[in-house]
Amino acid sequence: MKILVVGGAGYIGSHMLKRLQDTSHSVEVLDNLSTGFETNTLGFPFHRCDLADKDHVHSILQGGYDLVMHFASYINVGESYIDPQKYYENNVVNTMNLLNCMVDLKILNFIFSSTAAVYGEPESVPISEDQKINPVNPYGQTKAIIENVLKDYDKAYSLKSISLRYFNACGAHLDGTIGERHNPETHLIPLILQAASGRKDKIKVFGDDYPTKDGTCVRDYIHVMDLAEAHLLALEELYKKQTSEVYNIGNNQGFSVSEIIKSAEEITQKKINIEIADRRMGDPGQLVADNKKIKEKLKWSAQYSDLKTIISSAWNWEQKLLHLNS
Repeated sequence: MKILVVGGAGYIGSHMLKRLQDTSHSVEVLDNLSTGFETNTLGFPFHRCDLADKDHVHSILQGGYDLVMHFASYINVGESYIDPQKYYENNVVNTMNLLNCMVDLKILNFIFSSTAAVYGEPESVPISEDQKINPVNPYGQTKAIIENVLKDYDKAYSLKSISLRYFNACGAHLDGTIGERHNPETHLIPLILQAASGRKDKIKVFGDDYPTKDGTCVRDYIHVMDLAEAHLLALEELYKKQTSEVYNIGNNQGFSVSEIIKSAEEITQKKINIEIADRRMGDPGQLVADNKKIKEKLKWSAQYSDLKTIISSAWNWEQKLLHLNS
């Protein structure tokens, strides 16, 4: 297949590229580098382009692709409350530009990075794909909108898609060459490790009074290399079977914030200072994936998503970043 990876210079996109290096697919990258790094594109043909520029997107897509993968969303839940316009413009309008160009050029296979945030406050845990979509924040709302667009575009234009609802992506590539590098960083594990390395004074824990085993939020953490493997299986399944689908990508196991901090202290051999802060708006107490569907249908399984591998790989990467920033 000839594949265009949109957002391939970012965290998850770059791990996808790394996985695609080991395949026979022909791969190119489109990214505006607003949050990504060109070094992450790993030498693949690179198109610097913003999805807001529909004419430019259209001209690039004339390169004759079989399938497009989309990793080009803004993902900061807190920021999405403060500046929803930014999120609706990029995550909805710009994604629509891409989809409309694809339909126009009859590129009818699409892999979409969705999110567990589409579920909102879950009806039950673990969360299966047939639970009601009810996002509680603008970020989740933008992803739910595109999922619904994809259903309509399948019926009207035969655009086939697989939406992958991520739980908490984390970790870094085991070879130490790429990892999480957001600016500003908002994800728990890299923030904890920045506190361990001395780049931060302390880590804020948002709420210790949730109805969980230790009062802190419980989340399902999935290693980014396992995430990339799920995408590879999904794109091959989509191309072969031409059936639109939705899958959770999670570990089917939850860890609390306190458990993550304790594990990080053990692995790094560093004391991590914490500050208990108020709960954040729209933060459910517990989000854990039911991953039976992707395991059964795509024969996927998590290989790297034990806590030790997640934190060790992220710590290895944090030490590299510390050296780069010094």
